[in-house]
Amino acid sequence: MATQLTWYGQSGYKIVTPRDKVLLIDPWLNNPLLEHAKEEIAKLKSVDFIVLTHGHGDHVGDSVEIGKKTGAKLVANVDLSAAVVSVLGYPGNQAGADTTGHIGGQITLLDGEVKVCFVPAMHGSTVRKDENSPPVAAGMATGAVISVRNGPTIYHTGDTDFFSDMARISDHNKIDIMLVCIGDHFTMGPIRAAEAVKVVGAKIAIPNHYATFPVLTGTPEQFGDELKKTGAKAELRVMKVGEKITI
Repeated sequence: MATQLTWYGQSGYKIVTPRDKVLLIDPWLNNPLLEHAKEEIAKLKSVDFIVLTHGHGDHVGDSVEIGKKTGAKLVANVDLSAAVVSVLGYPGNQAGADTTGHIGGQITLLDGEVKVCFVPAMHGSTVRKDENSPPVAAGMATGAVISVRNGPTIYHTGDTDFFSDMARISDHNKIDIMLVCIGDHFTMGPIRAAEAVKVVGAKIAIPNHYATFPVLTGTPEQFGDELKKTGAKAELRVMKVGEKITI
């Protein structure tokens, strides 16, 4: 029994649990780095949950299309969930109280097979219907700690800077895998990301949110160098866009 993790580029991932349940995190598949994105979306026949960290377009991405197609339930904080439904048209009957929570609360899914806890992130959160529409407030930006029964505990940082309280995230959830933004400009870069990994105490660090646009200049090589400088014990695992690994 194993858990599978696929990286779609930017901050988007697919988690397949040991019982073949499917969760997507921030599924922007139509990003500049993922080839054949339309084909990848077409392959998503069965998705149980879509987990969103905040409302920006490179994170909400293709959620509405995938949600309508698959019936996936939306897992998000209450304000983001309401905005994605009212502004972007996510099906309201797939965004109920059973999958809606807020920072510090634990959402139990599939009779405990998966648990999601939203944690703070230092970032903004708005949604826009289209590029010509004004932004609509969508609550607080978050990270997400996802615990899989008979599998790993995964901390997706969302978009964030390093902040000292990250050290407390692992108090109740020892982090096996940290999906960490490193691109700089809009989020922390390699130096601060390495500090974040050290204080969290993750076993494995997988970088994301880099190279998608020219301004995202942080690189996995820089991140790896900084991890060594900090003395972080995490194993660096660099995934290729579209790659699937077994955990």
